[in-house]
Amino acid sequence: MILIHNYGLAVFFFVITMFCWGSWSNTQKMAAKKWRFELFYWDFALGLILTALLGALSFGSLGSEGRTFSQDLSQTNMSSILYALLGGIVWNAGNLLLVAAIAVAGMSVGFPIGGGIAWVLGIMINMVLVFLDKGTLGGKPLFLITGILLIITAIYLSMVSFKRLSREQKKPSIKGILLSVAAGLLIAFFYGLVVKSLDNNYVAGGTGTLTPFSGVFFFALGAFITTPLFNGFFMRFPVEGDRVSISYYFKGSFSTHLAGLIGGFIWMTGMLVSFMAAGAANPAISYALSNAAPVVAILWGVFVWKEFKGAPKGTNSLLAIMFTLFIIALILITLSNS
Repeated sequence: MILIHNYGLAVFFFVITMFCWGSWSNTQKMAAKKWRFELFYWDFALGLILTALLGALSFGSLGSEGRTFSQDLSQTNMSSILYALLGGIVWNAGNLLLVAAIAVAGMSVGFPIGGGIAWVLGIMINMVLVFLDKGTLGGKPLFLITGILLIITAIYLSMVSFKRLSREQKKPSIKGILLSVAAGLLIAFFYGLVVKSLDNNYVAGGTGTLTPFSGVFFFALGAFITTPLFNGFFMRFPVEGDRVSISYYFKGSFSTHLAGLIGGFIWMTGMLVSFMAAGAANPAISYALSNAAPVVAILWGVFVWKEFKGAPKGTNSLLAIMFTLFIIALILITLSNS
């Protein structure tokens, strides 16, 4: 398999992950004009598993380092597979809540709140895993903690901005915020679960026997097999509009189905490159840099989709401060590993 060990190159790969995880929902926004998010998600889940399998059969089977994907499957134990599957299940439940939040409140709200909470809580969880594994956090913990506090402040500003917009539009804001918060609380746990499934020789903090590409594959499998359950629930009890039947899925155009597949491809590409580079930094740093997606999503939501158009005076200043805090936090987190 092919892995990254140089920290500078790893940071570059984490930036790629950040852009992938902050940009995939553009495909949902594009499809939303004529396609419910519940229908979009079927293709999104398919894109996830196909991309994970492609990564395992290519980068996970090439090169001279470690085991190939097929060799890994032949020797792994069930507990490792279950950890990776559980990571996919937890993430899938949280991501569907995030998709629902984006449908209700937009990218520039769902990501800063949901993604921000997942970012903060996930960093803290992985900090604990690193400390338990090594007895020390290493690097510069003060930079990391300061970054966390800045992210928390940015999340608060996002909530305030959305409430101001909702009051101006005379729309309730609580649903979008609650969906975002619930999404963040679930998504925060997935990374540590997948890391726990990995071979400690490849990713510090792992205790299982999977290579990164195998772990990512079983993560995607966990998400894929639970989509009928989770997405079926949202179709039966929608957050907006009437119930939607699965029969509508088969009436979609080629472009609407393609949007979901591309969305899944973009997200999973970010996951693959993140785990390719995860061994170059401890899991707390890897997670922190990879999950800076709110920084990217804010730009898409505000400047491309104009989600805060018509907001009360002063809201743009709050958004600018929020974005700046996210950027400073990202820089501090990057420096905390040096």
